[in-house]
Amino acid sequence: MFSYLSPEQRVPVDHPLRAIRDFADQILDGMSDTFDKMYSAVGRRSIAPEKLLRALLLQVLYSVRSERLLMEELHYNLLFRWFVGWNMDDAVWHPTVYSKNRDRLLEAEVAREFFDGVVAEATQLGLMSDEHFTVDGTLLEACASLKSFKKNDGGEQPPADDPGNPTVNFHGEKRSNQTHTSTTDPDAMLARKGNGKEAKLSYSGHVLMENRHGMVADVEVLQANGTAERDAALVMIEAIPGDHQVTVGADKGYDTKDFVSEARNLNATPHVAQNIHARRSSAIDGRTTRHEGYAVSQQKRKRVEEIFGWMKTVGGMRKLRHRGLHVVGWMFTFAAAAYNLVRMRNLTAKPDGAA
Repeated sequence: MFSYLSPEQRVPVDHPLRAIRDFADQILDGMSDTFDKMYSAVGRRSIAPEKLLRALLLQVLYSVRSERLLMEELHYNLLFRWFVGWNMDDAVWHPTVYSKNRDRLLEAEVAREFFDGVVAEATQLGLMSDEHFTVDGTLLEACASLKSFKKNDGGEQPPADDPGNPTVNFHGEKRSNQTHTSTTDPDAMLARKGNGKEAKLSYSGHVLMENRHGMVADVEVLQANGTAERDAALVMIEAIPGDHQVTVGADKGYDTKDFVSEARNLNATPHVAQNIHARRSSAIDGRTTRHEGYAVSQQKRKRVEEIFGWMKTVGGMRKLRHRGLHVVGWMFTFAAAAYNLVRMRNLTAKPDGAA
């Protein structure tokens, strides 16, 4: 029995992945010079970076939890083969070969260039606002156990009852980022979302959202040191293109005199939610709250939680699978690019029955 139908003919014309692949291919074409520099002039033929990135996109879009499972899907899933650019008889990569070649991408700034390309494409389509933004951050649980969070000086450790997974009693022990470090992921820091919440080894992921369609305009990942949200916000505000006045919405965690003052120095009007306590007054006064745009920003800023929700439930950012600040930042940036591609497809899709 022989089939003369190609994977291209098997995928429905209106399948959501078609638009996403079209967008991705346009951006990947513009990255050809970067990919050419990644190829070696000697040795065996390497895996094309374009196909690696398409496979990574599938892993994010379909919440595939491991490289081995992704290779299994690519073995028999016709839709996945079409998206990567394979024919039916093309050999599947070995999981270790795929991982080693993917590491070449992780060592370069490919994710940032791909993300910037997605933002540029969305801007060209008129989907990005250049005046009204929102900043926010979230904790990303690190790929490290609390058992790995040990004293910097070593200290005297009791003999392990199980060398592979020893029993550890933390009761009564005071632990902090100043005295302890994770042995498996030194960049991860102990942090908690709020009072009464459990502390976990984490990173701090941040996004700058444009308020028109809820697209991600910029991303930043820092260590969860307590001030990372405001530090990252200022970095992203400073990077907003142009020198015109913009508005930046944020929750009450950004209501500090230093942040508000620095934001204004960057030509940004801080539409920050007021954090009023009996012990101190808000840094946001009537000069800002009296304007109608302030109320609009407070309404729009809540949409940033949709971005974090998608990146954690679909994009694999709830529990990280990689270690190190650079690699975590790479994956977070790539997941944000995937989110934008999904939004772009939804925003440009024609209604049912339209010509």
